Amino acid sequence: MMNTTNMTNNFTEDEQMLNVLITGASRGIGRAVAERFIEEYGDNVTLWLICRKDVRSLDDLPGHHFAGDVGDFAFVRDIIDQMPTVDVVVNNAGISWIGLLQDMTPDEWDNVIRTNLSGVFNTCRNAIPKMVQAQRGRILNISSAWGNVGASTEVAYSASKGGVNALTRALAKELAPSNIQVNAVACGVIDTDMNKCFTEDERSALIDEIPACRMGTPQDVADLILSLSKANNYLTGQIIGLDGGWI
Repeated sequence: MMNTTNMTNNFTEDEQMLNVLITGASRGIGRAVAERFIEEYGDNVTLWLICRKDVRSLDDLPGHHFAGDVGDFAFVRDIIDQMPTVDVVVNNAGISWIGLLQDMTPDEWDNVIRTNLSGVFNTCRNAIPKMVQAQRGRILNISSAWGNVGASTEVAYSASKGGVNALTRALAKELAPSNIQVNAVACGVIDTDMNKCFTEDERSALIDEIPACRMGTPQDVADLILSLSKANNYLTGQIIGLDGGWI
C-alpha cells in the first residue's frame, strides 16, 4: 500500500525545475541529501522522497512524499510515472544485517538484497526511459566501503553493495551515449542510525582506525552527492570512496 502526501495530479513541465528522486529519505544520509538540494536550489527543485514506513516523517520537507518498499517494482514505477522529468536519482535506501552467514535465514538474505540492490534496479529501470528521452540525467548510488573489501558478519550487506558497485560501472557504460552519468559513493563509517549498534568503546576503537580521526557525517555525503549531481559529464562509472582514508 502506498501512502502519499502533498501529491499533485497535474504537472507543468518546466526546464528550469529540477526533479530529484531520493530513496531512504526520512533520516540520515537521505534526509541530509534532500536538505542539501533544498538549500542549493530552493524553489527550483522538486523533491520526490521515499521512506520505508512512516510518510509523516517527511512532513517537514517540501515535495512529494511516499512510504513503501523500494524493492517493489510496481511501487517505484507508479511514483516515477508521475514525475514530469527525472533529472537526478539518489539511491540511498539500505538496510543491514549483522551476524554470521550460517545464522542468516533465506528471508533475511532476500530482504537485504531486495532493498539494497533490487531497489536500485527498480529506480534505474523506471527512470532511464525518461532520462534517455531528455538526453540527460544523473544516477547517484550510495554504496559502502564494504562493497569494495567486504566485512565479516556483514556478508549480505557487503554482497549487495558490491552488486551496486558493479551495476554502477556497467550501467554508466550503457548510458554514457545518452549523456546520462552514473556514479556511486562508497561510504566509510557514517554517523547514522545504522551504526548506533556500536557501544561507545567500539565507536572509539573504530575512530582510532580512521586517519581523519572521526566518523563521517550525513552532511559530508550530501555535499559530495550535490557536487556529483553537477559534475563534468565526463565523470561517470566511478565508485568514489568517502571514508576519511580508512580503506
